[in-house]
Amino acid sequence: MKKGFSLPLWVAGAARAALKKLVGLPFENYELIKILSENKEIKIEIHSVGLLKGDSHALGISFAKSGLDLDITQNLEIWTLASLEKISFDDPGQAIPINIIAGSGVGKKEDTSEICISDFAKKVLYENLLDIIPEGFNLKLEIIFPNGKFLAERTSNKSFGIVDGLSIIGTSAETYSSASPDQLEEAKNKLAKLIQDGFKEEVVFVIGENGLNLAKSRNVNLPIIKIGNWVGPLLVDAAIKKVKTVILFGYHGKLIKLAGGIFHTHNHLADARIEILIYLAVQENVPPEIIEELSQLNNLEDALLVLEKFNQSLADRLFKNISNTIEERSFAYVNRYVKTDMEIASIIFDRKRKIRWSGICGNKYISYFQ
Repeated sequence: MKKGFSLPLWVAGAARAALKKLVGLPFENYELIKILSENKEIKIEIHSVGLLKGDSHALGISFAKSGLDLDITQNLEIWTLASLEKISFDDPGQAIPINIIAGSGVGKKEDTSEICISDFAKKVLYENLLDIIPEGFNLKLEIIFPNGKFLAERTSNKSFGIVDGLSIIGTSAETYSSASPDQLEEAKNKLAKLIQDGFKEEVVFVIGENGLNLAKSRNVNLPIIKIGNWVGPLLVDAAIKKVKTVILFGYHGKLIKLAGGIFHTHNHLADARIEILIYLAVQENVPPEIIEELSQLNNLEDALLVLEKFNQSLADRLFKNISNTIEERSFAYVNRYVKTDMEIASIIFDRKRKIRWSGICGNKYISYFQ
């Protein structure tokens, strides 16, 4: 099976090469990136480095190799521009040893303009750069994805309030396609480990990085497993393992597929979100002219905006019905394969990462996320 390394490692490799060039160390065409949490070093290929601006800055370049055909960051060109700033003890803002800046093509949080970077990515940068920064200096590190803004248009970043480029949100060293059997096996193994440790109560299943990040940011006091797009098989696996409750936590554009009976949610396999929405909108007696307008749209967020503009309470009622249908169809799907009374709860957030709707079962758990 194809295997590669996540975006934070390629960023860290380019950054380490640039910083080494800046302090006069020799260039090598690779960097060994430490992952202390996994007790390993990973060899990352470096394309080139060079000094700029009168040798006060160094540019490191790498090309991400995730090993995944369907990954938007496969072969992504990465630039890291490094410079050193002498520490002034009169400036408390210089207490941070590495100032990570979002350059062109790197995603920022729409509400704060901060760089969109995961804790894992920041940790990898710190673990691999701090030992090279000269005493008495801080590192200014600007990350640039020359093609990032263009590529971001093919993602759902804007749906999560990320603008201007691609986010750096990897959470582990190795890459797994959310549609590949590797992702399925990893999630199954995590659930098995929970069971082995004596757990059999509630577990949260999230589909993507944004859902995982949001759930962790709310300090949810429940086990959380990122399941990729393998929703159906992992629900069945949980039932076989006698789990009491599975909470499906996700973005409306993903979870709505379950309301239409699609239980592997990757877009390249099936995408009927608008069609499912229209079917359920007809059940809610949405006027024909609004149904017609919905049918012309390409994504669920635009459809939600149309519905809310027409009638806010109707929109909420419709998405509440979607949440209930997710729970009902998920329970029916699992019981096709194994007879179970396992509770399946759905909790849905919108493009602003605001937790908005839940099904009948989800109502009991939504307070955990708020």
